[in-house]
Parts: sequence; structure tokens; C-alpha cells
Amino acid sequence: MEIYVVQRGDTVDSIAKEQGADPSSIIQINQLDYPYRLAVGQALLFPTKTSLKEDCPGLTAGPSVFAGGYAYPFISPSVLEETLPHLSELAVFSYGFTASGDLIPPALDDRWMVQAAVHSGAMATLTLTPLGLDGRFNSSLISILVRDRTVQRRLVNSLAAVLLEKGYQAVNIDFEYVLREDRDLFTSFVAYAAEVLNTLGYQVSVALAPKHSDSQKGLLYEGIDYGGLGAAANWVILMTYEWGYTYGPPMAVAPINQVKQVVEYALTKIRADKICLGVPNYGYDWPLPYERGVTAARTLGNREAVELAVFYGVPILYDQTAQSPHFRYWQYGVSHEVWFEDVRSWLEKFRLVETYGLRGIAVWQIMKLFRAGWVLLDSMFQRQLSP
Repeated sequence: MEIYVVQRGDTVDSIAKEQGADPSSIIQINQLDYPYRLAVGQALLFPTKTSLKEDCPGLTAGPSVFAGGYAYPFISPSVLEETLPHLSELAVFSYGFTASGDLIPPALDDRWMVQAAVHSGAMATLTLTPLGLDGRFNSSLISILVRDRTVQRRLVNSLAAVLLEKGYQAVNIDFEYVLREDRDLFTSFVAYAAEVLNTLGYQVSVALAPKHSDSQKGLLYEGIDYGGLGAAANWVILMTYEWGYTYGPPMAVAPINQVKQVVEYALTKIRADKICLGVPNYGYDWPLPYERGVTAARTLGNREAVELAVFYGVPILYDQTAQSPHFRYWQYGVSHEVWFEDVRSWLEKFRLVETYGLRGIAVWQIMKLFRAGWVLLDSMFQRQLSP
């Protein structure tokens, strides 16, 4: 595969001719709509004619890696159908629980997703979260659970029953804002859940806030013990995104320099083959000027971001430190700044997986199709079918 950065005056046809590529491949892989307008600085992925050998060696040349993706039950069936062939795991988001340990299913039926995953050869994973009625992670609910073994037993038994009933094969524990005083108790709960569910034939993973040191301060980090959780679970997911977020200042969602620090710290506590690197499949659009506590960015897909740049005729820039694309545009007299992901930024994350021998990736989330990203993944690695 080749990555080409669009220059001024380029068209799909001129790029195809110069690069020895098929125009239809450029259009299809990069989800270009007629009349196929491009933005200066846009990254395009495509196979060149010289690389199109009969056995397609580029699609199976790399090591086998695990590729997971989170999705809500309201995902478009067509998006799920196209994405699943690239996945080892589909993590359905999410199941909650009550203070007494009763499991709360998603508002929409999730059985069709489990069936689709199994049909494609991907592992269906139930994602467990302590989300309150307001849709936010509830530290108090976590505390109640981890401090009461009776509640834990009820919840784990409920999980086992639903896993069996619906055909799930694994559980992902995604607890955020664990209190510092609940750190060891949370680790103990994950170990207990894994012990019981592993005995029944189910895998257990845990999502970890992106720490870079033992002493890192903050509600996201102090209750998370990398070493203990890495030992307790079958594997972990590093949530290496949200440096740029809805209420924060404009910046890359997953700057590679920050992501690398988290990976290197994690490797001091957890075996490489138990670590999945979190990869964002989205960006943010901030109105300017940014004012802390007032400004709120809107979330947008990677393809949507490029379409904005094309519509407003602005160039896409690329930050070499963050390894992330970004641009600015004006709308109704208001300046906007957009940071998102493209094949270049995904490539840098995949290289970390390759360099450090990690288990694989976990994409948050797959609700919007990013076809070029999945083609890039397949061109570098083989999909790992077994958990």
C-alpha cells in the first residue's frame, strides 16, 4: 500500500497516473464521493499497480495481531458488516449494573451484534461499565461494588448468565474514575471476576486510563494499578486517546509522543503480549477562541473532517510531533480548529504495536466507517482470529 499526500493541483486521475495506481481503488478505499474533490494535505491510501501481485503478499506479510473495536447497539448494520471482517473482537458498549449487583442491559437489543460477530469469526465481548443514569462514570457505584463481595458475586453470576444466554465470549471491564482508596479493591474485583469467568471459559480484559508513571496525579489515574490489573486480567486495553477532548483546548486526540510514553510505562508493568493499544476513530471540531469551561468541541468522524476541509477549501496540515492532521476554517464569522485521525496517524500507532510486540489494537469506536484505516491495518498485519 502507498500513502500519498495531496498537493495543490492534484486530481484523482493525475495521482493515479503519477503513482501507477487504479483511480477506482483510490476512490473506493478513501471513501471519496463524486466529483472526487480533494484537500491539499489530505492523505490517501491505495495499492500501486506494481504492488498488485496475484498473491497480495502485503496483506499477509506482517505478524498476527489482535484487533478489537467498540460499538454501540445502534451502529449501522452496513458499517458493522463492512468492519467486522477486519476485527478479532467486537466489544458491545455497554452493560451497567445497580448498587445491588443487578446487570443493566443496553437500551437496544444487542443479540444481532453478537450473532454478526460470531458469524464473521470475531469474538463477541460484553463491555461492563459503571455508568449512572446521567451517562457518566459513577465513582460511588464503583466503591459500592468493590467493597462488597456479596454485590460482586451477584454481578459476576449475572454476567455469566448473560454471556451464556446471548453467546458472548468475553467481558471487558471499563471502569473510569476509580477512587485512589479503591485502587487495590478494584484490582481484587477484576481478579475475582477473571478467576470465575475464566473457569467458565470466558476471557476478561480491562481498560486502563493512560498513565505514564506510578505517581501520576488525577482522578483518572490514581485508582488504576497497571501491574496488578495486568496480572489479574487476560489482557488490557490502554485508553491512549482523549488528550484532545470535548471540553479541553484544541489538540490531537492521541498525540503519538504521549501515546508512546504510556506504552513504555505499561511495558514496565505488563507483558507486551497482554497489551492492546487504544486507537481513536474520531476527531474534534473546536470553535475559537477556546475558553476553558465554556468552549465545547463537537465530535466528528475522520472522513467528515476531510469533507469539511474540502468544502471550505482549506489545507490540511500535519503536526510532526503529535503525528496528527489538523486544519482551521471559518464558518459564519467563527474560526474553527479541527484535529482528527488519518492513515498517517494510524500508521504511527500501528508501528508502536509492531515495534514493541504488543498484542494488538482496540479501536474506540467503530460507529463511523474509516475504510482506509482498516485496509491499512490488513496491509500491515494478519487478523488474529482466536482470543
